[in-house]
Amino acid sequence: MSMILDGSNGVTFNDASLQGAAASPYVLKNRIINGDMRIDQRNAGASGTANAYTVDRWNYTGTQASKGTWQQNAGSVTPPAGYTNYLGFTSSSSYSVLTGDTFLFNQAIEGYNIADLDWGTANAKTVTLSFWVRSSLTGTFGGALSNDPARSYAFSYTISAANTWEQKSITIVGDQSGTWNKTNSLGVVVRFGLGSGATYSGTAGAWTAGNLVQPTGTVSVVGTNGATFYITGVQLEQNTSATPFERRMYGTELALCQRYYQLVPQVCSATVALGTGSRTGPYSFKTTMRATPVAAYSSVTAFNSSGSALSSPTAADNTTSTDAISWLISNYSTAAQATATISLNAEL
Repeated sequence: MSMILDGSNGVTFNDASLQGAAASPYVLKNRIINGDMRIDQRNAGASGTANAYTVDRWNYTGTQASKGTWQQNAGSVTPPAGYTNYLGFTSSSSYSVLTGDTFLFNQAIEGYNIADLDWGTANAKTVTLSFWVRSSLTGTFGGALSNDPARSYAFSYTISAANTWEQKSITIVGDQSGTWNKTNSLGVVVRFGLGSGATYSGTAGAWTAGNLVQPTGTVSVVGTNGATFYITGVQLEQNTSATPFERRMYGTELALCQRYYQLVPQVCSATVALGTGSRTGPYSFKTTMRATPVAAYSSVTAFNSSGSALSSPTAADNTTSTDAISWLISNYSTAAQATATISLNAEL
């Protein structure tokens, strides 16, 4: 069962009209992290085209390369009132999706954060997904909730006016079947489809076996060259109707993001000998991470005592523990020092 409140059925849905809702005093109700798209540790507002994390916690996936560009605040469109950021996608061609194709934005929610929903039991609780969306296209769009890959609920919603922010709300009865993780692995994925073939499409409005991204016959954003899709204010809550978007303090939202991804800025090694050198330094994690993270290097710079540039070192060892990071830097042309930014990734 699903319910959409978008004005087309005579019901107006907006944040202001919900301020008196019974659930509005509740805190930490939103199972989505960075639903207003304001945290962007990786890209700092830069655009991308690859399968990758965009703004924090939001991943872009496309089975074909170079079909679109994603970016925080793409196109410099004014966000809805009360918001400062959104996540945007612009199609780069008129692509006809193949059977096995799919293009989407998605956020994977940790099992701990949906454990109380009791999905997979007779006590499964109802949730409501709400969000602001804007597109250059109109018609029936879609997405899905999934435990990836066994169970899915495809939902649809209508964008009535081109290039206009509209707020949507979809209420979904909890799934009484399947296995839903309740620990630090993947609990449920929330997906917003940008175009999918038959393999990832299905009937809207019911839980079903399979790994769906959007309902059959919904709009394919990648099918129109230059088409845009913008989204913000995404909230998934245990409730039978939408309540106002939960506006958490910036530091709180950043810490929630850092459970899955952190940056260690400008780690500096001591002088190392020609050829290779290894350094271990203490590092206090900003917050407890979901799992042991994988470390990677960026912005690596080598220099000698006079500041002259040397050949770039190679990051050959990314070992992490709870309180230290070990990095191995090699391939110097002479004895040198090096700095690097290290990322710690514990995404689902």
